[in-house]
Amino acid sequence: MLKPHPTVLRRLVEEYEALRPARAVSGPDAADPRLSDLAYTLCVSTGTRDVEDALRTAHRWLAAAPTTVPAPHPGPDALVPSAGRRRRDTAEPAGAPAPV
Repeated sequence: MLKPHPTVLRRLVEEYEALRPARAVSGPDAADPRLSDLAYTLCVSTGTRDVEDALRTAHRWLAAAPTTVPAPHPGPDALVPSAGRRRRDTAEPAGAPAPV
């Protein structure tokens, strides 16, 4: 099973736990779409069906994760290309125009 990046998982858990007390005050019937989205995302990310199980799993994974996780290398070889930029074929000569 693929695991989410620790930074992403930590952000999800922190945001969910920050919103959860507000739900307890307003009552369980108060629909908060952001809280529902976070619960769903946590469950999908941890492979669970219950948000309490998802939180336990997320906390366990975060405890085992390294404290600093290197970010992807920024630059022309980044996995997500920037909008409006095209990758050039490395076999082209340096002065050749980019393919259209």
